[in-house]
Amino acid sequence: MARRRVAGVHAAESAVEHSPERIVTAWIDPRRRDPRLAAIAQKLEALGVWVQSAAQQRLDELAEGGRHQGVVLELAASGERSEQDLQEALGSPGEWPLFLVLDQVQDPHNLGACLRTAAAAGAQGVVVTRDRSVGLTSTVARVASGAAEIVPVYRVVNLARVLRWFRDSGLWVVGTAAEAEQSLYAADLTGPLAIVVGAEGKGLRRLTRDSCDLLVKIPLAGGVESLNLSVAAGIVLFEAVRQRGARRAQGRAVAG
Repeated sequence: MARRRVAGVHAAESAVEHSPERIVTAWIDPRRRDPRLAAIAQKLEALGVWVQSAAQQRLDELAEGGRHQGVVLELAASGERSEQDLQEALGSPGEWPLFLVLDQVQDPHNLGACLRTAAAAGAQGVVVTRDRSVGLTSTVARVASGAAEIVPVYRVVNLARVLRWFRDSGLWVVGTAAEAEQSLYAADLTGPLAIVVGAEGKGLRRLTRDSCDLLVKIPLAGGVESLNLSVAAGIVLFEAVRQRGARRAQGRAVAG
């Protein structure tokens, strides 16, 4: 059975809350007098998880240089969801669904950061391509800081086909491109939405671009030509969150 490790208090708390059935074993530094660590240890023991005492050096090794804060968990690796799972999710997307689509993201730090941002924005899922994309590695999990246990990750074979599914399900597909004519801040992001961000240094592939309903750019100043993939994804996601919040507030005001 494939396994991966998560390190740090927040990641451990997230695993205990969202996927306790996947926790195989745990290592905790007993010398740390941290009430959050004590609470994690108590919950793990109640779950029947084997909790081992580990000193700082051993935790450093287990966390592979990551910031562990006195706790490392080993989990049965979560299976990435399939195109069929995505179709089922689109069958009952709920009010104003929001998906993040990553076109061939290869840097595990970028994928981890995107998962964390997508979870914080309340996205219903992150879509990644099967080819030329990083998997859910331990580095991704560490950077995601628990978000890999919260937001579903759908790995798909044919991204253009999936974007058609989004459109057929009533979602507006918005891609990011530096050469786009329309500014992000002039776009309406309040409805059902799939945000598409291209690979590091390459941007969106031609077929992916052609499959979008709209291309937008993030206005940049100071001679900066482009942004990091995960930074760009965060800006677009939270502009959608801002617009949706304003629209809901306007609706409540009208209703009142």
